[in-house]
Amino acid sequence: MPAVPPRNPGRHIRLTSHSGAADALTIQWAAPTAAERGPVIGTTTTRAHRNVIGTHSGSYSVYRALAVAAGALSPEHRADLTNTAPTDVIGPYPQWFEPGAIVSLDPWGAMVADAFSADLARGHDIRPTIAITKAHVMLPEVVEAIAKGRLCPDGHVLQSSGAALVTKAAVEPVWFLPGVAARFGCSETELRRVLFEETGGMYPELVTRGDLEVFLPPIGGQTVYIFGEARDLADPEVELTARVHDECNGSDVFGSDICTCRPYLTHAIEECIRGAQRGGVGLVAYSRKEGRALGEVTKFLVYNARKRQVGGDTADQYFARTECVAGVQDMRFQELM
Repeated sequence: MPAVPPRNPGRHIRLTSHSGAADALTIQWAAPTAAERGPVIGTTTTRAHRNVIGTHSGSYSVYRALAVAAGALSPEHRADLTNTAPTDVIGPYPQWFEPGAIVSLDPWGAMVADAFSADLARGHDIRPTIAITKAHVMLPEVVEAIAKGRLCPDGHVLQSSGAALVTKAAVEPVWFLPGVAARFGCSETELRRVLFEETGGMYPELVTRGDLEVFLPPIGGQTVYIFGEARDLADPEVELTARVHDECNGSDVFGSDICTCRPYLTHAIEECIRGAQRGGVGLVAYSRKEGRALGEVTKFLVYNARKRQVGGDTADQYFARTECVAGVQDMRFQELM
């Protein structure tokens, strides 16, 4: 008999549209327990364990590939999750098990080290898709609000320095394709086909593996900033102050004068602080959807078109000029929220 070559996924390239095998753990979306739901595994090391389309790290997976290609990272590396547990325990809640309620993130994504400890011990490469920590946010607009008397430091939610205590949750997208298709009112088959075609065939499993229902898309996720007690988000009796804010690097970070997104964001933070001080909870969900998910290149092209149009830049032409360049006015699609 001919010798069987050693299996070394770090060196041998396998050209196949199929991944996952009998060794893969199943995913039963919206199951009542973590054990029944099963972990999300997008590893590239032990391909027989894969049970999703795409790979861990989503939008950063290409950088991981570069690190491996450059010899800076071993393709066999697995994260050491020691002491990385969330600073706040969030859930489980009934919505986690309600069909159709959650379709674009993994509610168990922050607690994989505990929820799937037995599977990790058996060698499955399971990685968190949510991380929760505590921090202080410091904005000059909040300092100004204190100076002008709009905000009063209480030593708990808001310090005299202007620093506000927050719980931060970083969330990577995890799409349950049947649920996403339902949100958009299309068939799952159509959704899979278009995702396959519009990514240049990057994920052939979208059309060859109908049994894999979970997709780790290569897009940015979101960061959730919670002012007050994180557990109060689940209590409908507690007042909620909330803003969903889509990334605007030019305004949010650099204060560009062509956009007014940062004032909206800082006003929301001020209101979240004030709401938390009243005994409520504040929430800012900051999504990586630059330029209404059209991207910064498109965004700057529209800026130029607006400035040069006859009659000057007018509000009523804003979305029209965007549609001329991008073909659509907005691609953020809050259905995924």
